[in-house]
Amino acid sequence: MKEETRKRTSDLFKGANSTLQYTDPEWVDIVAEFSQKEAVSANKLTQKEQMLCILSALLGCQGMGEYQNMLHAALNMGIDPVAVKEVVYQATAYLGIGRIHDFLIVTNQIMGQQGIKLPLDPQATTDENTRFDQGLAKQVELFGPDMAKRQTEGPVLRRNINRWLADNCFGDYYTRNGLNDQEREMITFCFLMAQGGCENQLRGHTAGNFGVGNDKEKLYSVVEQCMPYIGYPRSLNAMGIIDEVAKKMEES
Repeated sequence: MKEETRKRTSDLFKGANSTLQYTDPEWVDIVAEFSQKEAVSANKLTQKEQMLCILSALLGCQGMGEYQNMLHAALNMGIDPVAVKEVVYQATAYLGIGRIHDFLIVTNQIMGQQGIKLPLDPQATTDENTRFDQGLAKQVELFGPDMAKRQTEGPVLRRNINRWLADNCFGDYYTRNGLNDQEREMITFCFLMAQGGCENQLRGHTAGNFGVGNDKEKLYSVVEQCMPYIGYPRSLNAMGIIDEVAKKMEES
C-alpha cells in the first residue's frame, strides 16, 4: 500500500477493528488503493455525499462488516451523526425493518464508542395528524401530481400500500430534518441500486433525482463511488437505467 493511502486509511479507520491486514495484506492493499484513492478521486461528489452514498450502498447490499468500517470513517471525517442516522432511518422504508434493525444497533454502538450522546435531537416534522398530508405533498413536490391521483384513482387492492407510501415512506421519513431533498433522493437511489432486483423503482428514483437537481453526471459519480462496495454488475445496470431515463426525458 502506498504511503499516501496508508496515512488516509489510518486516519479514517481509527477505532475500526480488522484482522484482515494481518491475514490478507495483499487484498487489503488492492481494495484500499482502489476504494480509498482511485474511486474517491474520480468523482465530483463532496466528502459528505461520498460517505452518504457509501453507507447507503452498504445498507442496501447488507455489507455489515464494511459498514462498520465506513461508519467509523464517516464520523472520523466529521460527518454529522444526525445525517448518518437519517440514512439508516430512511433505509427502513426501502430495505425493511428486518434488514435495518441490526445496522441501527451497530450504528448506536459505534456512535457510543465515539462519545456521541444518544438519542440525538428529534428530527420529525410531522405527527399522526399531519403525516399523510405532508407526505403526499412531498410526493407531489418530487414526482408530480400523478402521485395524488394514486390515492383516488389507483386500484382498490392497492389503496393500503398507496396510502402507506404517502404517510409512512414520505410522511414519516422524507419530511424529517437532517437531510435535504437532493440527499434523500441520492441515498434512495443507492439503496435501490445496491440491493438489486428493484429496477422499476430505480427508474422512478432516477427521474426523481433529476427532478431535484441531481443530474446525469452526478448520478454517474454516485454509481462510481458505490461501485467498489457493490461490484460491477449492479453498477453497470444502474448506469444503463440512468442512460435510459435521461434519454426518455430528453425525448419527451
